Amino acid sequence: SGAACSPALCSPALCPSAGLRGVAAASSPCDKACNPRMGNLAHGRALRTQTSCGRRHAEPFCSYSEDAERRCRRPRCGRCSGAQAGLAHPPAAMADSPFRLPRTWWQAAHDALRETIRLDLEAAFYFTHLIMVFKSPRPAAMVLERSQDFGETWKPYKYFAANCSATFGLEDDVRQRGAICTSRYSSPFPCTGGEVIFRALSPPYAAEDPYSAEAQAQLKITNLRVRLLQRQGCPCLAASPAPQPPPALHYAIYDFIVKGSCFCNGHADHCIPVAGFRPSKAAGVFHVVHGKCMCKHNTAGSHCQHCAPLYNDQPWQAADGKTGAPRECQSCKCNGHADTCHFDMAAWLASGNRSGGVCDNCQHNTEGQHCQHCKLGFYRDLRRPFSAPDACKPCSCHPVGSAVLPLGPGTFCDPSTGDCPCKPGVAGPRCDHCLPGYWGFGPYGCRPCDCARSCDPHTGDCHSSEVSWHNEAPPFQAVLNESEPTWGWEDEQGFSALRHSGKCECKEQVLGNPKVFCGMKYTYVIKTKILSAHDKGSHAEVSVKIKKVLKSTKLKILRGKRTLYPESWTNRGCTCPILNPGLEYLVAGHEDVRTGRLIVNMKSFVHQWKSALGRKVLEILKRDCN
Repeated sequence: SGAACSPALCSPALCPSAGLRGVAAASSPCDKACNPRMGNLAHGRALRTQTSCGRRHAEPFCSYSEDAERRCRRPRCGRCSGAQAGLAHPPAAMADSPFRLPRTWWQAAHDALRETIRLDLEAAFYFTHLIMVFKSPRPAAMVLERSQDFGETWKPYKYFAANCSATFGLEDDVRQRGAICTSRYSSPFPCTGGEVIFRALSPPYAAEDPYSAEAQAQLKITNLRVRLLQRQGCPCLAASPAPQPPPALHYAIYDFIVKGSCFCNGHADHCIPVAGFRPSKAAGVFHVVHGKCMCKHNTAGSHCQHCAPLYNDQPWQAADGKTGAPRECQSCKCNGHADTCHFDMAAWLASGNRSGGVCDNCQHNTEGQHCQHCKLGFYRDLRRPFSAPDACKPCSCHPVGSAVLPLGPGTFCDPSTGDCPCKPGVAGPRCDHCLPGYWGFGPYGCRPCDCARSCDPHTGDCHSSEVSWHNEAPPFQAVLNESEPTWGWEDEQGFSALRHSGKCECKEQVLGNPKVFCGMKYTYVIKTKILSAHDKGSHAEVSVKIKKVLKSTKLKILRGKRTLYPESWTNRGCTCPILNPGLEYLVAGHEDVRTGRLIVNMKSFVHQWKSALGRKVLEILKRDCN
């Protein structure tokens, strides 16, 4: 791992992947669109190269660098041997900790004119940006490619060349915005520590919603590879006029940082290892980005790519990274009688795009799209709630007095009331006795009495006295088993995920002991408003408006527009200290008198401006720092 690469600026303009960090920051319980923590996808995984120096036998090598006037410094030479741990430079050195092991690197064999660096992932991940820090001069030509089908096919992300048209026959994005080739990272200078940076959502792919189909086509990867196509030496100016031997060329890289996250469609904020995945160990690496989502919003699958078993009432959707809407899967209305359901487009269209869930394998003697009816042979017990397992009772029709339905295989009761269909002259909910004026209960029903009035129901004998017959059975009122669901939607609150950068994890700076503050020997202290941040390829610039100068030393600092220079900015994907455009800060840092620049780095004191803070710092400067 190489030299320092922080703090990275992360305004939406400079860091398009802020959309992923923003949705995760909306709220911690993932009640809106959310995304797992981002990290280096190379951590815990093996980087593969075609060669490494000293793999077969020890190789001598020299590294070259230049001073500020681009005059050659004395070369640093050594030996590379894969057999000796202290002299080996394997691919794994590109993915160890850049903080704990800042001077380790991978180096190709001296005879390798071309090289390939490849990262194979165990699942699909979201890739946001690549940062490479070279120990050797950056290649004169290289290609970054990705696969979304585990290496079956490859597509180019970006071509890099000192001359795009001559090398690849392509336009240069320095002159034509959005071109697939760039010359901004192919200069041999600096001869060591040069960076190559690629952002997957740079124009023309700067989608507003990081979960849209367009963004997924650009961000989702299963494999990443860099093909190094043309070496170049350090063209520094010789210190002496005597002819110098041409420097030996090789590829050497300190850091290979593949920033990304678990791919969860906006429905998870945490991931676990994919089954069978065993992360490789690397020095100083403690956080590995895993690939199986722990899904929220009633979703399921390794990438939360479909709805949970009982939540298919509406079509599955990815979360909306633009508004923050979670687009949760909705539960099917199965009345407690099914464990799973499936989405049916015909049912969805028939309902006016309100409900498309069809319950699977209805239990407890129910049936229907929502398990809302009792099966044939069962009726609804109105004394029990319909969600109860025993809400549908078996019909109790008398086997002799009940009629067989014309189209059915047997005798069934009314599923709403339990009333049975009776044979002619038969009465009762169960069809178990004759109607008044009928007799002879049997296989053919009951026969009419041959009397002026009623007769004995068993013998048919006429009654001599007048009897007033009435139906003692209480009237049965048909009751529907289902109730129409009520539909309604709540307006979503406006929310722009791309305006939140919640993945920056910086230590909060506190103004404590004045002696500590004075001990930092800050050469400037200003109140300033952050206007914008700009990517210059090899460095970054932050445009600010200075509103008050509390201290300046050698440089003349006036109120008005000025530029701050973060010392190094590509490692973490965010600024530490954080500098958000549009806000006012108190910034205390150091002047670079040689270049006339105001420097911001991890030693600087940066805190959002408050009047009380300004007064306190001014008092410390006058009372304690003189």
